[in-house]
Amino acid sequence: MKKIVILFSGDGFNAQNIVKKMHNKKCEVVCGISNKRDAKGHIKLQELGVKTEVLEHVGYDSRESFDEELVKLIKNYEPDLVVLSGFMRILTEVFTSNIKAINLHPSLLPKYKGAKAIEQSYLSQDAECGVSVHHVNGELDAGEIILQKSFLRCEDETMESFTKKIKELEFSIMPEAIEKVLDAKSF
Repeated sequence: MKKIVILFSGDGFNAQNIVKKMHNKKCEVVCGISNKRDAKGHIKLQELGVKTEVLEHVGYDSRESFDEELVKLIKNYEPDLVVLSGFMRILTEVFTSNIKAINLHPSLLPKYKGAKAIEQSYLSQDAECGVSVHHVNGELDAGEIILQKSFLRCEDETMESFTKKIKELEFSIMPEAIEKVLDAKSF
């Protein structure tokens, strides 16, 4: 069975969803790693029987030195794939050249890269909005797209209803993307 490591920074709802849908079915989630000690995702994953670790980014003199330690930690688990699920760090070439990873992003890339994608997408005049899963490369949210899912904006769309639609798409797209990448012939 192929192994994955999930990286997260916050509540871990998407990480929890991945574990519930895929762990010991489509793959083995060998560890969840967060850059924040107080991330609520630790509790969610541990309750599902997945080990978690913390590697805080504070205290490192550069992004590269943090990424170097992160790569070492990940490699201890010998994963086939690393899944970024709400991991709020810009990764350097130290990471991207050593780790095969995919990322969940809450917009239809290439539009609205970065941390404020939901807000930017909501404030846009775009009729079609959605989410993307892409390969991680050296440029922020610019790797090859694996899957995208979208919805048509309603006339009376609120930020709350918009965000709910994004979250629902995230829950469905990430397990599909993981399975697609793990099943790929070039993998």
